[in-house]
Amino acid sequence: MSLFEHGDFHLHSGGRSTFKIDCNWLMDEDWCAVASLLRSLLPKYGGVVGIPTGGLQLAKEMHRGVTISELAEGKTLPTLLVDDVLTTGASMEEWRAKIKGDVIGAVVFARGSCPDWVLALFQMKENKP
Repeated sequence: MSLFEHGDFHLHSGGRSTFKIDCNWLMDEDWCAVASLLRSLLPKYGGVVGIPTGGLQLAKEMHRGVTISELAEGKTLPTLLVDDVLTTGASMEEWRAKIKGDVIGAVVFARGSCPDWVLALFQMKENKP
């Protein structure tokens, strides 16, 4: 088993793919590095929500970037919504609707296009037949 697997896979989105991205193989040090890279690319945020289950480890690491000083001053900062892999964006949109206030999003891998409010650390080109 590895981060990338080749085969015939049924995706969480309901689609099929010839490859799988399994972020369960990332170690704590990997998540720490990924979070550091994302924090350097994102605007300030005041809280983090991870989409179960893939986004939970990333959310844990992204909490280090919460801007507490500005929150203490009463400033309103967006909530950061994170996940490991984005395929259609449906999970991100579903969870975004549950959060009150402004939301920004980040994912480690995007299989195709991201909504304009989501940043992908690694963006794959869409596979069009």
